[in-house]
Amino acid sequence: MAHEFSGSAVIDRPIDEVFAFLADGTNDPKFSPRVLEIRKATDGPVAAGTVFESKVKDAGMTTRRSFELTEFQAPTRIRWVERSKNMVTVPEGGYDLEAVADGETRVTIHNRLEGHGLGKLIVGFAAKAAVKEAPALAQRIKAALETG
Repeated sequence: MAHEFSGSAVIDRPIDEVFAFLADGTNDPKFSPRVLEIRKATDGPVAAGTVFESKVKDAGMTTRRSFELTEFQAPTRIRWVERSKNMVTVPEGGYDLEAVADGETRVTIHNRLEGHGLGKLIVGFAAKAAVKEAPALAQRIKAALETG
């Protein structure tokens, strides 16, 4: 059984700027304190097929993650899939961007969590925490773009 969450914020920046910031996965630590380090693992410009590898800390556990961009439609849509083998993974996630006013962009982040092995026992707890955290995550994206 998969568990989904999402969060949205309106950012006082043009859609192209927001898209460029989010497309560069190495910006993730600027708004996600769980991301300890991240790097682009493939050559060339960011596009569908680009892979980002990271080290994250969740609930006191540090794990390695690998995400592949599966859709890249500037400036409105980014999708990814997690390629790593962890107890709880993201089989589908992404950003939707929409220009809502002159120079403002609504961004929505969403992820679907899935448990594997013993992760099936804890994915519900992870999802509950993620649902609670999603609005704050969206607000940290907003803050990173507006103050950075």
